[in-house]
Amino acid sequence: MGKLLVQLEAYIHKNIIDAGEIAAERKALLEQIAQFIAQRIAENQPAALTFICTHNSRRSHLSQIWAQVAAQYFDIPNVATFSGGTEATAFNPRAVLAIEKAGFSVEKTGSENNPDYLVRYAEDAAPMRCFSKTYNDNFNPQNGYCAVMTCSDADEACPIVFGAAARIPLRYDDPKAFDGTPLEAEKYAERSLQIARELFWAMRFLRDQLNKKGA
Repeated sequence: MGKLLVQLEAYIHKNIIDAGEIAAERKALLEQIAQFIAQRIAENQPAALTFICTHNSRRSHLSQIWAQVAAQYFDIPNVATFSGGTEATAFNPRAVLAIEKAGFSVEKTGSENNPDYLVRYAEDAAPMRCFSKTYNDNFNPQNGYCAVMTCSDADEACPIVFGAAARIPLRYDDPKAFDGTPLEAEKYAERSLQIARELFWAMRFLRDQLNKKGA
């Protein structure tokens, strides 16, 4: 495992590792993600995951970020994560605040309408560049990737995800429903944590499967 930022690693150990049961129907979807990565590893190919929601503003970014961290945490090779939407808006600052509170280092650059956020999670890894974009933006892989649909609207609006080698509907409730309420920060943190726990479960499942094959 690469050296994660100290505060982030503490958050992971306290809140994510061995943090409780995940429902069987969710595990079945997470296993599909693991199987896609395992197949790409077996083919000696990079495993690209593109997390997609309508606006590429909240859930898809949180998923992209936590999936990359989980892959590093469990030493899964050749995983690269991305995110996109059916339209571009901006990485919502409430979601940005949620990852900062979890221990990520975030630097905001670029325009105010759709800023770039450089999200750092490890001392020895380049920061992730996060900004809102459509799923088929040139910044993202154009073919051979796994499309992970993180909201029902995007899943239903995209009967075909062009270039995807696999498609998995891993839907999450939108914390946007709590914007401007006293529960706002709590609900964003809650959604971020749910996403983190599930994607860590997927990567640990994958690591265990790879270890069995290598035994």
